[in-house]
Amino acid sequence: MEPLNAEDPVGIGPFRLIGRLGVGGMGRVFLARSAGGRTVAVKVVHAQLAAQEEFRLRFAREVAALERVGGTGTAPVLGSDTSAESPWVAIGYVPGPSLRTVVGDEFGPLPPTTVRSLASGLARALVHIHAAGLVHRDLKPSNVLLTVDGPQVIDFGIARAVDTVTDGGGLTSTGAVVGSPGFMSPEQVRGERLTPASDVFCLGSVLVYAATGRAPFGTVDSGVHATMFRIAHDEPDLTGVAPELTGLIKACLAKDPAARPSAAEIAETVQVADPWLPADVLAPIGRHAARLLEAEAESGALAETGTGSAALPAGDPTPPTPLPSTAAPAPRAPGRRRGRTALVAGLAALVVAAAATVTYSYWPDPDTGRDAQKNRAAGETGDVSARPAGIVPGAFIGAWEGVLQGSPEFPRETARIEIAQGAAGSKSAVYVQVTENRLCMGRSRLVSADEDKVVYGESDVTTGVPAGRCTPAAHQTLTLRSPDVLEWASGAAKATFRKAPSGPAVVPARFLGHWSRIPAPEVYGKEDDRYTSEVTITQGPVGAPVISVIDGYPRTIDGVTTTEDWSCGTTAVLAGVGDMLVLGPSTRDATAWDRECQEGLSRFLVVDKLNGKDRLLAYPMLDGEPNEYRRSS
Repeated sequence: MEPLNAEDPVGIGPFRLIGRLGVGGMGRVFLARSAGGRTVAVKVVHAQLAAQEEFRLRFAREVAALERVGGTGTAPVLGSDTSAESPWVAIGYVPGPSLRTVVGDEFGPLPPTTVRSLASGLARALVHIHAAGLVHRDLKPSNVLLTVDGPQVIDFGIARAVDTVTDGGGLTSTGAVVGSPGFMSPEQVRGERLTPASDVFCLGSVLVYAATGRAPFGTVDSGVHATMFRIAHDEPDLTGVAPELTGLIKACLAKDPAARPSAAEIAETVQVADPWLPADVLAPIGRHAARLLEAEAESGALAETGTGSAALPAGDPTPPTPLPSTAAPAPRAPGRRRGRTALVAGLAALVVAAAATVTYSYWPDPDTGRDAQKNRAAGETGDVSARPAGIVPGAFIGAWEGVLQGSPEFPRETARIEIAQGAAGSKSAVYVQVTENRLCMGRSRLVSADEDKVVYGESDVTTGVPAGRCTPAAHQTLTLRSPDVLEWASGAAKATFRKAPSGPAVVPARFLGHWSRIPAPEVYGKEDDRYTSEVTITQGPVGAPVISVIDGYPRTIDGVTTTEDWSCGTTAVLAGVGDMLVLGPSTRDATAWDRECQEGLSRFLVVDKLNGKDRLLAYPMLDGEPNEYRRSS
């Protein structure tokens, strides 16, 4: 923090400037106060950039996007003027030191539980940033501030405005660099279009720094280009990283953006310890927050009464975000707001004194498929080659099925997931979902696993009936309840799944063979013998067309039955198996199709006994009576 100099303005917009926080590639940053006493950071664009119309337009768009960002882990936009002679934006001031200061200057590397909590907090912030259509592009230790409530991300999004002008070649001499060399992604190094996955790579680098005090690809001391080459081509140096962190960090630092977990997946699977910071770090942050709150309260009170301006209390706030101590502290009105300040200080002390019970879902090592701490058996060496390729506990392996709508006896929507062994990031599970008129099948990517929970993220659609009607399956969480039962959840949807057969031949023998419709003269009258239906069920796996149906009808013209008969041939894909067969919507068999034929709904089949003989019941997956068949061979 530096005091204002003679060239600095006294105020910007409705904000009174207090001091200088720093200067960057985009402009100057000032600490300021609103009329109500709220502390803000005001960023004012460099004159060279402000003179570029292209930059102004992009800056205005980015500020508008920043105003849509909200939620835990991000500082709110409190004001802006993108059309001013010197465009500016005001963002909520975060009362906490940077990660770089805490690790590099004050405390040193953070413990694993804190690094995991940091990962979850930063991932949640990135979720909000990405949801606003932004890519941070410069996530690094100095842009992560630590507070009592969790980490805060600053400087998100604005770099894109600078990027536009720099790409045009007009302002490279200003030193505006999009991204910091030690904390860039491979795609940033190559100058490619950036997606949210770029921020996830940078998150991995930040976590390495938090855990070791070093960047994973070295420093720029050996040259910027050498560092950027290592980011693009070399493996990260994870020396000193605790074993329980390596899986998560390696997943984030995958060279292929598609192989990295999303920010949402990290936020949902990595839990936060309470308190999240070591006491030696948390205590001064709590004291600093209490002083800031007290100063804001006093400033607001003085502004309301018109008695003058308030300065912050003198002292030694936690760097690098101290409040200036260039003036004597303003006297406190007797009794004013004392209770609120004491409450904040008391809460800070309570957080420091609290004992944390830490539980977490581990993130496996994508190279070994295992969490190095939780899955190492007694006497096992650290030899990677001795470890299996997958991380899924054996109890989850196999197929599981459940009913999402309806009842187990009369389902209206079903789902199945077949889990194979695999490493984190592998698409090692096959899911099938069936509604009354749609079947969707695909492969799901493994996110994490522990003894009683497996999490899958994004999925690819491999089969859709009808074609083009499916969207990829959402995030799925499976929690083991017993050897044969697990709870399935995806968003707000929940269901109980049970073990189901799997393999290349899953159709029970009682269903196999040829079946013919049982005559129903009470329905079709004297023409009953002209209404035919022949069903053939063959052996096969889930996902295969194991059933074919030929239905025959008398042709009717203008309500008059003719002597001509016509037929429709259909097939259907097997989607579930157990006490019943679940089939997707019927699709046409081109060898037996008439202009009057229609493709049908999804069905489920049950075999029971009628007069001591097998009977096949084919129910539509909606309210309706079944078609009845008897075995013909």
